[in-house]
Amino acid sequence: MNRRLSCLAAAAVAATLSSGAAVAQSASSSSSSSVSLYGLVDMSAGRFQDAGTQRTWRAESGRMTSSFLGFKGSEDLGGTIKVKFALEHYLRADTGSAGRAAGEAFWGRNAYVGFQGDFGTSTLGRNTTPLFVSTLSFNAIGDSFGFSPSLRQVFTPSTGLAFFGDTAWNNSLLYHTSNAEGYNVSLIGNLGEGAPGATGRSVGGNWTLVTPTWGATIALQQVKNGAVGAPAGFDRQDTWQLGGSYDFSVLKLYAQATRVKTRAALDTKSTIYGLGASVPVGAYGKVVAQYGLATADFNPGEVKNRTLTLGYDHALSKLTDAYAIVMNDRLTNVENGTSAAVGLRVRF
Repeated sequence: MNRRLSCLAAAAVAATLSSGAAVAQSASSSSSSSVSLYGLVDMSAGRFQDAGTQRTWRAESGRMTSSFLGFKGSEDLGGTIKVKFALEHYLRADTGSAGRAAGEAFWGRNAYVGFQGDFGTSTLGRNTTPLFVSTLSFNAIGDSFGFSPSLRQVFTPSTGLAFFGDTAWNNSLLYHTSNAEGYNVSLIGNLGEGAPGATGRSVGGNWTLVTPTWGATIALQQVKNGAVGAPAGFDRQDTWQLGGSYDFSVLKLYAQATRVKTRAALDTKSTIYGLGASVPVGAYGKVVAQYGLATADFNPGEVKNRTLTLGYDHALSKLTDAYAIVMNDRLTNVENGTSAAVGLRVRF
C-alpha cells in the first residue's frame, strides 16, 4: 500500500506544480476571487452516559455534529485553474471555548491552501483524512462523535485499544479527483518531521462511488507518526474499511466493516462492524438507527463494545434541524450506559 500511495501522492505533487506553471503562462487571463464565512452550531440537552461512566444531566455542544467556524476562499487564475484555501476551527458553544476539547489546535478542523482544476484538487496543510470521510458517509448517524457507533468505535474506541491519526493530519498533502460520474479517489500523505516517536510517513486513501440508488467505498490508512500515547515498540497502525449503502426510497440501508491493526512490541487488532438504516417520515423528517459491534483482541482475551442508537431528525428549514436521540452503550465487564437527548443544529 505504501508504494502505490507514494506514487500517487507524487503524481498529485506533479499535478500541483504543473498547474502552477500553467497559471504563470496565463497571466493575461481575467481573474476573480471570493471569500466566505460559514459554520455550524449544534447544541443538545439531556442525560449522557457511556458504558462504565456516571450518568449526568447537562447541555452539550457538538454531540450530533461538532460545532465549528470556517473561512474559505478561492481565486480564478485563468483557464480552469483556481487557488483555494480554508481555515476552520472547532468550538464548544456550551462554554464558548475553542476546540472539541481543551488543548486542541485552534485551526484543528482544516487549515490548507492549494490548487483546483481539471486535474482535481490538491491542498497542503492540515487536511481531513479520506478514512474519516468514508466512515461518516456510510453510516446512518453521519459525523456524530456523540451518538454514531461508527465514529465512536473507530476514532474514539472505549475498548482499550487506541486509534491513532485523528480525523485530520498535520503537514499533509491531500489530493482528490473531481469525477462527475460519481466515483472519486482521494489520497493523503504526511511526514513525521522529526517528531518524537515518529517512525516514518503516514499515508492513506479512499475510493468512493455514489449513485442516486447505491454507494460504496474502500478506505486504507497507515499511521507512522502523530500517534500520541503509542504503546512500547510502536511501528505503525494499519486500518482498512469497506462501506456500502442502498436506497430503497422507503428505506436506506448502510453497512461498514473496519479492521485496525497496531504493530508494536505487542501486536493488537480491533474489528468493527456497523449496520444502519434511515427511514423518511413525511417531507421533512427521518428516523435513523445505527448498530455497531467493536471487538478488541488482546493477548489473551478480548473486549467487546456494542452500541445501538435510535433517533428522529426533523428539518425546520434548509439550514436548521431539530432532533431527539437515544443511545445504549455496552462494554465488557462494566455497567451499561444510556444517553437520551434533544437538540438543535444550525448551519450558516
